[in-house]
Amino acid sequence: MGRLIVSTTVSLDGYVNDAGGSLDWAAPDEQMHAFINARLSGIGTFLFGRRLYETMRVWDEVDVSDSPAMAEFAELWAAADKIVYSSSLDSVDTARTTLERTFDADAVRAFVEASDRDVEVGGPTLAATAFGAGIVDELSVYVAPVVLGGGTRLLPDGVRFDLELVDEHRFADGTVYLSYRVR
Repeated sequence: MGRLIVSTTVSLDGYVNDAGGSLDWAAPDEQMHAFINARLSGIGTFLFGRRLYETMRVWDEVDVSDSPAMAEFAELWAAADKIVYSSSLDSVDTARTTLERTFDADAVRAFVEASDRDVEVGGPTLAATAFGAGIVDELSVYVAPVVLGGGTRLLPDGVRFDLELVDEHRFADGTVYLSYRVR
């Protein structure tokens, strides 16, 4: 049985992008990329909303020749199944990708339980839906040493869940990885 994991980089004040929607502050260095890759090796399927899918699809064609960690990430991306939840996209054009119109929490939970690998939720809107439905098993955050003062928040209002710290790691740039099991 797999686990449903929400994983993202977040600012110290809890935002996943800045007020203009930019993620430029969150780009991982080679050390962090290698760490992320090791963790992603257990992921069989990524669940994306439209915006994050459109951001991530560059991994099908990005030039990774200067970075072994980026090349490995591109391979992990290509090998994983991807499900995109969107009511506005007409189609998806990346390999191993399917399009779903709505996020059905019961269907996602059944999919995760039947999976022999973990499933990762990407994007704050989809993550908020999964948290609200109570189906998230683990929350992993890379807390960047930056305060954005606004943007899109990672965690939704009105949803409480208790957490147990299961892993942590500090990077040279001051980013801290924290992984929590949802109790």
